[in-house]
Amino acid sequence: MSIRSEYILSLTGLSFETKSREELQSYFNKVLKVGMHGLCFSPYAEEQEPGSIITIDQIRKKLEIIRPYTQWIRTFSCTDGNELIPEIAREYGFKTLVGAWLGENERINDQEVANAIKIAKEGKADILAIGNEVMYRDDLSEEELLNYLKRVKSEVPNVPVSYVDAYYEFENRPKITEACDLILANCYPFWEGCNIEYSLLYMKDMYNRALKAANGKKVIISETGWPNIGEAFHGAEPSNENAIRYFINTQLWSKEDDIDIFYFSSFDEPWKIHDEGDVGAFWGLWDKDCQLKY
Repeated sequence: MSIRSEYILSLTGLSFETKSREELQSYFNKVLKVGMHGLCFSPYAEEQEPGSIITIDQIRKKLEIIRPYTQWIRTFSCTDGNELIPEIAREYGFKTLVGAWLGENERINDQEVANAIKIAKEGKADILAIGNEVMYRDDLSEEELLNYLKRVKSEVPNVPVSYVDAYYEFENRPKITEACDLILANCYPFWEGCNIEYSLLYMKDMYNRALKAANGKKVIISETGWPNIGEAFHGAEPSNENAIRYFINTQLWSKEDDIDIFYFSSFDEPWKIHDEGDVGAFWGLWDKDCQLKY
C-alpha cells in the first residue's frame, strides 16, 4: 500500500461532527485522489435517457474525467451505443463489469444478451452481469432469468457471469445464487431509511448477509451511494455533507477490509427524476455538467 493510502486510512476515526464543510471537502478530495475500486458509469447527456443513442464522443469525454480515480467501471446495458463502452474503456486501461439490461421485452433482452456475449468473446469484459434488479422489479420469472444465465455461461465459460440485485435477494433465491459465479449485491442504507450516523454499520451488515448467502463465493458490492439533493427517505437525509461522509466511509472501509465496491454513481442523471423523484437525479460524484460536486 502506498504512503498516501496509509495516510488516508489513518483518517478512519475522524469525527465528522466537528468538521466544517471545507474540512469535509478536503477529506473528500484526499480520499478521491487515492482512487477507488470501481464506479458505476453513466454515459447519458442531460437531455438523454435509456433508449437514447450514446455516441463515442460522449463516452470518451466522461471516461477521461473519471480515469484518474478508478480501476473498474460498471456498465448497465449492451444496446443503443452502450455496447461501445467496454472497447473504449479498454483503451483507457479500465477493467469492465459489463451489464446486459433485462426487462419485459424479449426482443430487447435477446439483443442485450447477444451483444454481451460478443463483447465477452472479444475479450472486452472482465465480468458479465446478466440483468439488474429484475427480481426486485418482477420483470421476469426466476426460471426465465436462470435460462439467460445458463445461456451466457455456456457461451463464455472463461468469463465470470453473474446477476445484480439487492443483497437480500441472494438470501431469498438460492437457485439464482447458485447459478452465479460470484455475487453482485446492491447495498443502499439510504433506501432502507438509515440515518447517516449508522449507515456504514448498516452497509457492513448488508454485505455480510450477502457473504453468508454466497456460501464461499466472492461478493462484490455492485452499487452503493448517497444522494446530495432531494427529499429525506425516513431517517436518511440527502445533503452535501452526508454524501461526502458516506463516500469517505465507504472508501476507507473498502481499503481497510479489501472489499470490492462499485460506487453509485459517476455522474448525475437528470432522467431519473421521473422514476425516483427529485432524489433520483443526484447520486453522482460529478454533476450533469461533468463538474466535480464536492
